[in-house]
Amino acid sequence: MCSLEFPEPLAFYSVSTYRYVTVEEKVNTSVNVHVFDLCRSEFLDFTITSFLQDLAAALLCFVRGQLQPAVLRACLHTLRILSRDRRALGPMITDSALFTLTHLGGIDLLQPCQQQDKRQNEAHCLATPGLTLSSVSVSMGRLLQGLWESLKQGMWSRAPPTGQFYKLRLLFLLTALRPELRLQLQQERGVLILTQALERCLALSWVEGHQLITGSTATPVSKEVSQDVIEILKTIFNIAHRFYRQEPDEEEAALYRHLAAVLRHCLLLPCDGADTEELQGHSVNILSALPLTCLDVLLAVPVEQASHKYEGVNMDCVHALLLFMDRRLDRGLKLKEKLTPVLSLLTESCRVHRETRCYLRQKILPPLRDVAVRPEQDSSLRGQLVRLMTHVDTDVKDCAAELLFVLCKENVSRFVKYTGYGNAAGLLAARGLLNGRRNSGDSQFASHYSSDSDSDTEEYREAKSKINLVTGRVEAEQPDPMEGLTEEEKEEEAHRLICMINRLSR
Repeated sequence: MCSLEFPEPLAFYSVSTYRYVTVEEKVNTSVNVHVFDLCRSEFLDFTITSFLQDLAAALLCFVRGQLQPAVLRACLHTLRILSRDRRALGPMITDSALFTLTHLGGIDLLQPCQQQDKRQNEAHCLATPGLTLSSVSVSMGRLLQGLWESLKQGMWSRAPPTGQFYKLRLLFLLTALRPELRLQLQQERGVLILTQALERCLALSWVEGHQLITGSTATPVSKEVSQDVIEILKTIFNIAHRFYRQEPDEEEAALYRHLAAVLRHCLLLPCDGADTEELQGHSVNILSALPLTCLDVLLAVPVEQASHKYEGVNMDCVHALLLFMDRRLDRGLKLKEKLTPVLSLLTESCRVHRETRCYLRQKILPPLRDVAVRPEQDSSLRGQLVRLMTHVDTDVKDCAAELLFVLCKENVSRFVKYTGYGNAAGLLAARGLLNGRRNSGDSQFASHYSSDSDSDTEEYREAKSKINLVTGRVEAEQPDPMEGLTEEEKEEEAHRLICMINRLSR
């Protein structure tokens, strides 16, 4: 290996040897120092990269032989660490390396049960985000088939599913990166099998139809179980999201309704640690992708078990979605990714289920009392959603406005009443409703909306004539700008205003 000889430290000059240094010499010295530092950094990076790749290649060659379990476990653990560094990925993304790893992980061949530790380390190597398989020319269909068969055997075996988490994550990565593999998994009844795997992980028992046995939601699930469930949900979404708003056949409708019942349980399920919200988030993602005709299962729960109800309908699931949306609103991070799915789900549910819409309207748009505050300045759920109506991201803006519009039964007057004309102008302009002449009767969902009801409070009726429709609040009285002016001065101001308007119109 080559060695670098670094220059000796600069010695201190005595006073007798001191001399002035020109600007040109200073610049040249500075450039030389920077060039030297750059060369040294590049050389060290090249040396480290070469070392990491040589180490990874040597370990991959080593694990192909017959090794003692402890030695093999140490090698796989080292590969697991190396796979997190992109500089070491070169030897690990070849066809031979990946097939070696899958073979050791028990994916393409059945392995004895005593090799679970080896499998777990191996599966972790494959499921490392850096090793995403996107640049690999390996036969993905063969890899997916072997992984799928291994997972199915692990799902139905009586032995503890050790190492399943990393296999589930690898399955998610494959379906996320390769659209053709999603189709392959769909053709192999992937949604059905993964739904059954969810039921097995959560130990669900059904009375009849889509009703769980009472008490099955009492115990929080462990972190290991919740992690497996999350990976399964992510994979189901990869397969099922393409069916959004498609009309399912009878068999598919039955499957999606059963899946919706399992997801309803996931929404209400407490988890150990901080996995509860993540579990709810992935459940919401799938529910927002299911056909609308399957969402009635969310309400098909006996009302006797309900903590929240409306007109004899169990609203526990809807309330859980409302709380989930509230938490995401308060956090305010990655709104397009984190918030729009639940906004879309609640909007579509409100359109097709009157009870859901009425319950959410009570929580989000209660009768107006304080009309001295602008809608976007309110700290309530209504205020948070109204603020999003002017968000820079059009998807977030449209989803928030659409939910409020549906809660107002797509009635322009009521929508302006709760949001202010200034905030509502974007949605109204997009729908051609700025003149306010079209109301809920013109919507294709008009049959789902009941007749209008008068929900105005006494405070609102008294202040209604004073409300500024643009801002949505009662404005403070402003002094008359023409007060104290003579007729000639008023004419002069009017002429000046006309001139400015003409300049703007040019």
